[in-house]
Amino acid sequence: MYRFTNDYSEGAHPRILNALNETNLEGNFGYSTDPHCDHARQLVAQAIGNPESAIHFVVGGTQANSTCLCAFLRPHEAAIAPATGHICVHETGAIEATGHKCLAADCGSDGKLTVEALRKVWQAHPDEHMVKPRLVYISNTTETGAVYTTAELEALRKVCDELGLYLYLDGARLGSALAAGGASLKDLAKLCDAFTIGGTKNGALFGEVVCIQNPRLAEDFRYIIKQRGGLLAKGWLLGVQFETLFADGLYEQLGQHANQMALALKEGLQGMGFSFASDSPSNQQFPFLPNALLEKLKGDFHWEVIAKNPDNTTQIRLVTSWATQQEAVDAFLQAVRQHSGV
Repeated sequence: MYRFTNDYSEGAHPRILNALNETNLEGNFGYSTDPHCDHARQLVAQAIGNPESAIHFVVGGTQANSTCLCAFLRPHEAAIAPATGHICVHETGAIEATGHKCLAADCGSDGKLTVEALRKVWQAHPDEHMVKPRLVYISNTTETGAVYTTAELEALRKVCDELGLYLYLDGARLGSALAAGGASLKDLAKLCDAFTIGGTKNGALFGEVVCIQNPRLAEDFRYIIKQRGGLLAKGWLLGVQFETLFADGLYEQLGQHANQMALALKEGLQGMGFSFASDSPSNQQFPFLPNALLEKLKGDFHWEVIAKNPDNTTQIRLVTSWATQQEAVDAFLQAVRQHSGV
């Protein structure tokens, strides 16, 4: 059975497991106050080019988003996000549970937030009889695999400055976005008030880094992490993982591998005449495949169903990861070729 369901079906990269094993009996201070977390912070600060960034570690992506927005927003303030954004669709109302509304903005098939869509939502909330937009949420990659360019982030930053909004970027799949040639870590540090660096979907056993550039947002952030249940007692487990990911370029290498496997799937399917819902350059691909073909494939492969269409095709999501093997890609393409008669 080959799985293309998601990018967190495997445990962790062997180098991370080795590092965890080697440090297992060290005896460390808790709550991310240990030498490994300190070293990881230094490595991340160096990678993003901002030694003044407030860098924190949490376990998962939803936890990172809900903690950040809880900390950054006042009670009457809301977040603007693409309608397909993770905080709008796939976090079980985690943001709303903190007392903040998610204002969904129209977005195209690429899932990106445009300046025009941002302005439209902001203009629709002009006074104190409704929530006040205060933060802009985007993710890189987007939910449909697209990647923001530096120019696109600069345009959003300009509007945020004009309207008095914070810019927050969810980097759960940032490894894939960086490998796809989008905005760099240093770009993010210059253009975003805060952003996250995802480890869970890029080789770590678990863990996300929160990087806060805006000093106003950094105040008392550890208090909020603790209050939201995110201050891991064995915090050095996060530090060990991220110092491993950022010590020798491993983080970027794993994102590159995931993308290479995804693009091999994409090129193979396109070569057989199949179309895609979007032109994703990252580790998520969204082909349309005939239902009859999928029925023949389902015994040997796993994927996620996105939408069933009236023309007897289904849009599926194929996701590759740091652990995807060429063997799995070849097997899938061979099976498609065999069962479709291409």
